[in-house]
Amino acid sequence: MKKILFSSAVLSLILMSCSSTKVATKADAGTYINTITAPELSKHLYIVAGDEMQGRNTGEEGQKKAGKYLIDEYKKMGISFPPGATDFYQKVPSEFMKRGFAPKLNDSENIWAFIKGSEKPDEVLVISAHYDHVGMKNGEIYNGADDDGSGTVALLEIAQAFKEAEKKGHGPKRSILFLHVTGEEHGLHGSRYYSENPLFPLANTIADINIDMVGRRDTLHPGTNNYIYVIGSDRLSSELHTINEEANAKYTKLELDYKYNDRKDPERIYYRSDHYNFAKKGIPAIFFFNGIHADYHLPSDTPDKIEYDALAKRAQLAFALAWELANRPERIKVDRDGK
Repeated sequence: MKKILFSSAVLSLILMSCSSTKVATKADAGTYINTITAPELSKHLYIVAGDEMQGRNTGEEGQKKAGKYLIDEYKKMGISFPPGATDFYQKVPSEFMKRGFAPKLNDSENIWAFIKGSEKPDEVLVISAHYDHVGMKNGEIYNGADDDGSGTVALLEIAQAFKEAEKKGHGPKRSILFLHVTGEEHGLHGSRYYSENPLFPLANTIADINIDMVGRRDTLHPGTNNYIYVIGSDRLSSELHTINEEANAKYTKLELDYKYNDRKDPERIYYRSDHYNFAKKGIPAIFFFNGIHADYHLPSDTPDKIEYDALAKRAQLAFALAWELANRPERIKVDRDGK
């Protein structure tokens, strides 16, 4: 009898173990999406868009301080720089950013962090946001809390969510490059530099998710912040568009507004942020954007104006989309001409 009981106990433990393992393999974006929180986003943004950062103008002291903060946060998470790099910086020389009669910019840096894929490490998903802004003018600090402090801190939280998943044995199947680009305000320079000097072959880059201004509401949505403009998702890959809609329906239920994705829209927003430097190289790209508000490019774009509940929800959508792109059996197909 004792022998039988012992065997039964052992069998039960084995079955429980198998059951637990089976449950663990079923983790999805919803398992980790709530690690992206409004309080953590607020904590990061009050630093990244604080007065000490002096408006984060490209190549200036304040931007370099902000960059150091980002790197320190990645180190705390246990996320390193990508293989093939010697540190967290991709240096972008001043000469590369030279533009007509515009003021000369200092040497600057893109900042990159990396989580290696568990099954398809050579396939890379890029998640991007620019961490520069316009600096100071006439002694006033242009904090750039929404533009693009909001996207910058969203990247930190998305990276943290993926790292938590990796710690629990649910790391992404494809590699993820978290790319904070410089010089966007002066001409999309940092993303252009990366696209022309990629660390990983562009042929292996499956998509770019770009996050630029996601912490406010615009004048076209005065009664709600439960929306996001989606731009570019259908230009190169019908799958990217569909996957994003499915992720939103399942997890975040935002209103997906395609106003600025209209090919005839006079604002031409599709061409005005960093995703475009990936798209023009044939890489499927999607741009999340909250629209223009009264504080755009003014000193009044400050952290206290951010709607952190909206910022969290929009970052969660970007994470849910990234999760699916990184973990689906096949990489998304390029089946459209980009126009």
